[in-house]
Amino acid sequence: MTEVTLAVVGGGLRGLTYARRAHATGAGRVVAVAEPDPGRRAAFAAEFGIRPELAYDDWKELAAAGRLADAAVIATHDRLHTDPAVTLADLGYHILLEKPMATDEEESVMIADAAERNGIMLAVCHVLRYTPYTRVVKELLDSGRIGRLVSVQHLEPVGWWHQAHSFVRGHWRRQDTSAPMLLAKACHDIDWLVHLFGRPPVRVSSFGSLSHFRASDRPAEAADRCLDCPLEPSCPYSAPRLYLGCLGDPGSEFWPLSAVTPERTEEAVLDALRTGPYGRCVYACDNDVVDHQEVVMEFEDGATCSFTMSAFTPMEHRRTRLFGTHGYLDGDGLSLRVVDFRTGAEETVRTQDLAGPSAADGHGGGDEGLTDAFLAAVASGDASLLRSDAAESLMTHRVVWAAERARHTASVVTL
Repeated sequence: MTEVTLAVVGGGLRGLTYARRAHATGAGRVVAVAEPDPGRRAAFAAEFGIRPELAYDDWKELAAAGRLADAAVIATHDRLHTDPAVTLADLGYHILLEKPMATDEEESVMIADAAERNGIMLAVCHVLRYTPYTRVVKELLDSGRIGRLVSVQHLEPVGWWHQAHSFVRGHWRRQDTSAPMLLAKACHDIDWLVHLFGRPPVRVSSFGSLSHFRASDRPAEAADRCLDCPLEPSCPYSAPRLYLGCLGDPGSEFWPLSAVTPERTEEAVLDALRTGPYGRCVYACDNDVVDHQEVVMEFEDGATCSFTMSAFTPMEHRRTRLFGTHGYLDGDGLSLRVVDFRTGAEETVRTQDLAGPSAADGHGGGDEGLTDAFLAAVASGDASLLRSDAAESLMTHRVVWAAERARHTASVVTL
């Protein structure tokens, strides 16, 4: 396969993940990077052998140099997707765009329009579509193994410590600086569910709130920071327990520890917890995103789907039950129990993928699958190798925004 050249905008966790996969397989080669953090930029350039003059501190400088590569990976923060995506599409780059497309509908439409206007391939990083597990589920549904799909129950177990890390103390804690949690975290799941049904829903409703990580739930003895708190040893959200426990584990040092400090020492971790956002008490932060939410969808043929996102779980693979007219599927992200109503037979189907659910271990193989598919599509010019395009991703984002409107207005929204 022809080697695809890549320019990476955003050299953090997600940009590194896609770049490393491209490099490891030999299907892609990173030739340029734009990253504002000088230490991160230097490390990224050194790892991939990028010439100094092609390591930019701003994506605008990269764009001003013209088209430097076949494709661009855009892995900036959520609110910084639109301008680089539109500009690089106009330069003719094919684009791998970290989810969400953008934080509002108008900007997402601008991105989709730019992709169509320029005839480029744009893949939003809905990595769940690309896991071996998803491939098996979709094949079973499309083959009619359980008849017509009538209803689905789907759980995203965010994980108690992951909620505290990303959505209470971390970058995605506030809607005004990031996005609603349903968009920032669970647009993966809404997209995946629409993918299984093969069509968008016609009606959506939703319920959810911030019920625990707030000042009213703060114990009277709690301090503003974990390192000063007498309750820290028994608190489930202890920052020292979480982040000191990452030391020595390469996966955990890559994520979540890399968000806290670039150094891998006890002294550096403790210093970050004394002064930075990740050492704050979870009941004394400025977070406002929900910690649990339900979404209910109805499809044109009367099929229904319920989705639960909850912080109050272990961090595990998603769990899904699919109810058909002729059978039943029960999946845990790695294997599926298949029950055939016509014969009474039961079968366990294993996907043979041992990757875990988190960003540290590739989202169940989805990070690798997406990267491979995108590079193959660019190399061959065959967009059918991608499991969604800009228009389809825009459609599934619109389901998320409809659910948020329903939640805020206590209504049922018709799409």
